[in-house]
Amino acid sequence: MRVFVTGAGGFVGSAVVRELLGAGHDVVGMVRSDGSAALLKETGAEVHRGDLDDLGSLRAGAADSEGVIHTAYVHDFRDFAEAARTDLRAVETLGDALAGSGRPLLICSGTAFSPGVVATEDNPGDPDVSHMYRLASEAAVMRLAERGVRASVVRLPPTVHGEGDHGFVPRLVDIARAKGVSAYPGDGTNRWAAAHRSDVARLFRLALESAPAGTRLHAVAEEGISTRAIAEAIGRGLGLPVTSVPGPDTNAHFGWLGGFFELDLPASSTWTRERLGWRPTGVELLADLGAGHYFGSAEGGASAPAS
Repeated sequence: MRVFVTGAGGFVGSAVVRELLGAGHDVVGMVRSDGSAALLKETGAEVHRGDLDDLGSLRAGAADSEGVIHTAYVHDFRDFAEAARTDLRAVETLGDALAGSGRPLLICSGTAFSPGVVATEDNPGDPDVSHMYRLASEAAVMRLAERGVRASVVRLPPTVHGEGDHGFVPRLVDIARAKGVSAYPGDGTNRWAAAHRSDVARLFRLALESAPAGTRLHAVAEEGISTRAIAEAIGRGLGLPVTSVPGPDTNAHFGWLGGFFELDLPASSTWTRERLGWRPTGVELLADLGAGHYFGSAEGGASAPAS
């Protein structure tokens, strides 16, 4: 299958590209920079230059494909609403190009839409937080499923981890270095779901090949790891003490990440595993932290340079 992948130079997108190529698919990857284009070409994929604001480029890439995987996103934590609007325009543009064709369209979303309960695939999420968790794009995918597009959503957990990660966990490592202590919010019993990016990439491939239209899939390998356990693993890796930060001080200590790190965000992937036969095999989060690459050294430790 000839597959158009947006965000092909990103942490998740690049893993998806490698997974698709390894399974015999042809890949056309959309990238913005010369560096990403050079790396993409080395994998054997075709380069398509563009970004999420270039709707003509998105439309052309989708129209010339047999399927689309949309992993690109504007990760601007200063304006969640605008990032979500940009994503919605991109999803609608890709969908319009595929309408009536029966071809697959997969988009990324997140499982962090129902704090305090285990998120499941049959939960459409709370529309009051749609600007933050991409639920508007999910709704667009459900509409596209009624317009002859085999459109589905792959929801990612709060942390998709692995070497090269530049998401929330590396930010927690940076905060610990700067503060001289690895901290967790409150009593540290709130949980984050997680998955290794190799498992996430494999789920995208399986969904591309066989997911029914209008399905929500959860790329969740671990239902929930306590934030205390995450902080303790970071503390071991950096050789720093581990402590609790009281609720009122969370934002002061963690900055913009504080409000998110204190949420309880477990998620299940039971339906996804049963429906697609997906079985995560990648290293788990705490073991990945123990490997050392999050701290700039294969051995980890306090003397490791900043990543």
